[in-house]
Amino acid sequence: MQRNFGIKPFYCEICEKDFLHSSDLKFHMRTHNGEKSFSCDICGKVFSQNSNLRKHIKTHSGEKPYRCDICRKEFSRNSLLSRHIRTHTGERPFHCDICGKDFVDNSTLKRHIRIHTGEKPFCCQICGKEFARNSHLKEHIKTHTGEKPYHCEICGKDFSQSSYLKEHIRTHTGEKPYHCEICGKEFSRNSHLKEHRKTHSREKSFLCQICDKSFSQNSHLKEHIKSHTEDILESC
Repeated sequence: MQRNFGIKPFYCEICEKDFLHSSDLKFHMRTHNGEKSFSCDICGKVFSQNSNLRKHIKTHSGEKPYRCDICRKEFSRNSLLSRHIRTHTGERPFHCDICGKDFVDNSTLKRHIRIHTGEKPFCCQICGKEFARNSHLKEHIKTHTGEKPYHCEICGKDFSQSSYLKEHIRTHTGEKPYHCEICGKEFSRNSHLKEHRKTHSREKSFLCQICDKSFSQNSHLKEHIKSHTEDILESC
C-alpha cells in the first residue's frame, strides 16, 4: 500500500515498516509469507531475496573481499566487517530501552530484548517447543533426530549439542568456572551454581507433593521422596 506523505511512501500493512520503492516492499513481504524464490545451486538452500543468496554463495567460494585496516582480518560481508571493527573501537550503538544495556549490532539487541518480552518465535515442528533463538531450535531438533555431531576426544562420547560437550569435558579437566560470590564455592555447571545460591537466599522452590515439605534444591527433594517410598515398603 502507498501512503500520501513522508519520504518512504510504501509501507507494509503487517508490520508498518516503510519503504522508498514498491520493489523494496515486495521483497520485504516475502519475510512474512515465507516465499523463497532464490536457490543456491551448490547446496540447495533457498532465500527470499537475491541479495541474501549472493551473500550466502560467498560461504562456498571462500571469497572475503572486506578487510579490517586495524588487524587485517577478512570478511565475506561488509556488515560483518562493520561489526568486527566495533571490537576494536568499543562502540556499542544499539541500546536496550528496558535495561540500558548496549550492544555492538542490532541482531544481538533483538535477541536480548526477547529476554524481557519472553518472545519465542522459533517453534519445533515436531513437538511444538518454542525458542528465543533459531540456533537453540536447531540444537533442539537434534534431540529428535538422534544426531550427535559433537565428539569428546578424550573418551569418545558423542553429544547432540556443543554446550553438552563443553560441560562433559569439565568432568575430565576438573574445571569449575562458575563461582559463588557469597561463599566462594565453585561449580562446573551454571545450573548447579543457581541451585546452590538458593541455600544462601533460603528460597525453597521444590515442593514434596506427598507431605508439602519444601527444599532449595531438586536433588534434596529427590532424596526426601525416597523416605516416603521406604515408609510405604515397610508398611507393606
